[in-house]
Amino acid sequence: MEAVSLVLGFFPYAIITAITPGPNNFMLAASGANFGYRRTLPHVLGVIVGFFVLTVTVGLGLGSLMERYPALHTILKVAGAVFLLYLAWRIASAGVHKAQGQKARPLTFLEAALFQWVNVKAWLVVINAYALYTTVGGNMAFELGVILTGFFLASIVAANAWAAFGIGIHRAIGDSPRAMRRFNIAMGVLLVATLVPLLM
Repeated sequence: MEAVSLVLGFFPYAIITAITPGPNNFMLAASGANFGYRRTLPHVLGVIVGFFVLTVTVGLGLGSLMERYPALHTILKVAGAVFLLYLAWRIASAGVHKAQGQKARPLTFLEAALFQWVNVKAWLVVINAYALYTTVGGNMAFELGVILTGFFLASIVAANAWAAFGIGIHRAIGDSPRAMRRFNIAMGVLLVATLVPLLM
């Protein structure tokens, strides 16, 4: 019964935290709108694999190391904020680059995977999951398996859904450079806005 309760309790947590707006999702929507699904697929896979590796690593003890040395958490926040601002600028200026004849490109698999390590929301979600859904003296292997499976499936759904949302936006606004530029600026602003609750 405890196993069933864990699965029924954790899977909604996993899908809700994965599907709600955040840095990954805004970037995937912007990429889908600007580059289509085929060119965004490496970004999608990078998010899924990178988040999975982060979840495994935190489960193996990196999360407790972060709690023991708060300075590491501060470094993560600062690095994440700087990188997020860079990505927001890159998204917001995508329309400008196209207008100037410069070639914009989506995030690569490696860039998307590595971003998970400075994505403050990802860290908070994973650490919180281990705090809420593991028990002292419980079946750690099973609990870890449920968390990894839940996050993996939720990441697949959320990453593809947000990329598809971006593709839908592109179809809705057509090939208007002005409309696309406004959408990119909006995505850039929303990406910066995700820093506010995460850094407080």
